[in-house]
Amino acid sequence: MRIAYLDCSTGIAGDMTLAALIDAGADEGVIRAGIASLGLEGVELKTETVVKGGFRSTYVKIEHPEQHAHRHLSDIEEILERADAITDSQKSLAREIFLAVAQAEAKVHGSTVDKVHFHEVGAIDSIVDIVGAAMGFDLLGIDQVYCSYVPTGSGKVRIDHGVCPVPTPGTAELLKGIPLADVPIEAELTTPTGAAIVKTLVDHFSKSLPAMTVEQVGYGAGTMDFPGRANILRLFVGTAIASAGFDQVYLLETNLDDISGEVIGYAKQKLLDEGALDVFSMSVQMKKERPGVILSVICRPDQLETMETIIFHETATFGIRRQLIERSKRLRESITIDSDWGPIEGKLGWRDGEPAVFTPEFESCSKIAQEQGMPLREVYRTIEAWYQQAEMDEDDGEAHGHDHDHDSAGHSHDHDHSHDHSHDHDHDHNHDHDGGHSHDHG
Repeated sequence: MRIAYLDCSTGIAGDMTLAALIDAGADEGVIRAGIASLGLEGVELKTETVVKGGFRSTYVKIEHPEQHAHRHLSDIEEILERADAITDSQKSLAREIFLAVAQAEAKVHGSTVDKVHFHEVGAIDSIVDIVGAAMGFDLLGIDQVYCSYVPTGSGKVRIDHGVCPVPTPGTAELLKGIPLADVPIEAELTTPTGAAIVKTLVDHFSKSLPAMTVEQVGYGAGTMDFPGRANILRLFVGTAIASAGFDQVYLLETNLDDISGEVIGYAKQKLLDEGALDVFSMSVQMKKERPGVILSVICRPDQLETMETIIFHETATFGIRRQLIERSKRLRESITIDSDWGPIEGKLGWRDGEPAVFTPEFESCSKIAQEQGMPLREVYRTIEAWYQQAEMDEDDGEAHGHDHDHDSAGHSHDHDHSHDHSHDHDHDHNHDHDGGHSHDHG
């Protein structure tokens, strides 16, 4: 699997991302043709080699005539639609980044996605940065993107709405659920465009490089210069060494000692209904030997705000501990097998070099147990035995040149484990900033 790692030691901006992609080998000629097909008059993508903090890097500059237009998301859609030198997958990824911007801007301005104006991110240079970045990731064939923790910088910056503290409201909204780094630089290190790219593209966050064979390293230069620091975004591109069977999740925990069991149970069910990966509780002795309960929730990073809101609302707790953790897991798929008792739903899980494991779903098993008047545990054992026998029969058939389809156990399913982990890049995040800032994109 082809992966990329964004090393955001001094933040991330759209121009830095595009520059790093080109420096890492994304075909500049193809990107230029794509930008030209947007039909933006007088726009030209230029690159040059510069030295930042003693290190060679690529710098991107977008030349364009002066503009005063504030665009809506629909205007961006029209621009993308007419671009005949950009593939559908590249357009989809660009739309997703713009949508992330629009959603963030709508939230901070109390508006809707359709009504918000793209100010800075609707500017020509930001449109080119986003479209070029979408093309670059696609051209490099990146399946998954990893990223370091993201520094925002500090201080104040002037945007279209006036002077704002760093990170600006739109950028802060985009960075929800993303681990941040403390880099003591008084400047805007991560721009709205950079935050939108991270929000849309990144699958995993890590303080260090993932297990990978590095094939290319791209260096994208920022505009500003920092004493003692190279203002560069590094992009590592290569092949993953480890299995794809892991991900990152948040573990949320809170201690409760003044709440009834019924309320805890209600909160747990509500968390599960909203998509929590797991919810559990355990009894503990708290300070002053008060009996209490630890409520624990496991959720995806994009669910963090929803889960914390439910916990605060339902339990009235004063605080929630959060940890970003990595999970090792089996790759899995849902399947249905045929049996003497009818269709049985279940999950098939596997790891590299190991036999697949089949687990029947509780709902299917409980229904059979009631219909057959059998203990639930016997239903589980019988179904699992059927599946194992079918696997043995299939293996034996392959050894003798036969073509079994698992009918010997009364079930048939297709073992197609060739999962597509490639980004189809039709994501769903968006936002608006980047050209109207009277500040340097660091």
